[in-house]
Amino acid sequence: MSDIRLRVSVPDQRLEVWEGDTLARTYPISTSRFGIGTQPGSLRTPTGRLRVARKIGADLPSGAVLKERQWTGSIWSSEDPYQEDADLILTRILWLEGLDPDNANTLDRYIYIHGTNQEHLIGQPASHGCVRMNNRDVAELFDQIPEGTEVTISVA
Repeated sequence: MSDIRLRVSVPDQRLEVWEGDTLARTYPISTSRFGIGTQPGSLRTPTGRLRVARKIGADLPSGAVLKERQWTGSIWSSEDPYQEDADLILTRILWLEGLDPDNANTLDRYIYIHGTNQEHLIGQPASHGCVRMNNRDVAELFDQIPEGTEVTISVA
């Protein structure tokens, strides 16, 4: 198995998949509209070294609505105007755990890489701390990486 790691560039709003020294794939993402930080309740995206602590949602349909890390049984539809404004967690969850002293509370803050019902905002800061992805992209990424995959969230 190759050495896979992820790098999230906050300035570029991109997630990179690295296999060893080779950039294998990039995805557009959305980090927090409140900026970066690790304070509880700040709704900011943490930076530094992290890892995928848990993968949730294997084999769920695209658009599956997750609440408290469980599938609600609902599938998001762009036809529902209420859900368009809601900040939904969809399709898959990659639950992040901080590896640095500054971001050690990341798991307890419920910071994820996940799908969203606000795909039109991907490419700009718009989340409440998590790293949002297009639903198709997060399902693809979920299948590519194992739990324990290293993630670096960088502002440089």
